[in-house]
Amino acid sequence: MTAAGLEVLAAAGWPGPGDAEPPRLAGFVHSNFNPIVAAVAGRCLAELPEGALPDGDGSGTAIVLVSDLGDVESAAHVARAVDTGARVGPLFFFQSVPNAVLGHVAARHALTGPVACVCDAASGLDVARGLLADGDAGRVLLIELDHDETGETAAAVLVAHGGTS
Repeated sequence: MTAAGLEVLAAAGWPGPGDAEPPRLAGFVHSNFNPIVAAVAGRCLAELPEGALPDGDGSGTAIVLVSDLGDVESAAHVARAVDTGARVGPLFFFQSVPNAVLGHVAARHALTGPVACVCDAASGLDVARGLLADGDAGRVLLIELDHDETGETAAAVLVAHGGTS
């Protein structure tokens, strides 16, 4: 993910060295989508010096999730259950909304800005720039999760107004 025209304050990716499975995430079941989003967000924010994320100053940190397909594994699970007449667990209703994990990330890291989900990187950058330009946030945690035949990969950058990266 490139953040042209924005200052990159921190960055992280998934998987990293030694990663096999993402840490489990309470309230999210069956799929790695939400745990990976939470893990890469936490890694990115951990790159900042202690106290470097001053959401108490009123500027806030927004979160923007970029995912072309969302939680594919959970959607497929629900579709199979519906097709076979099986019971769908109540967590899947909550989990079916891609920004549910963003609420978890915001609460865990005391982030106070808006959240948004979009389906492509260009839109994610546009939303981030708009949130910064409008003063809705002082920083944006931009997370992109991609799916392919080998699994899921993710990248997160914390950006603010600034130069080109």
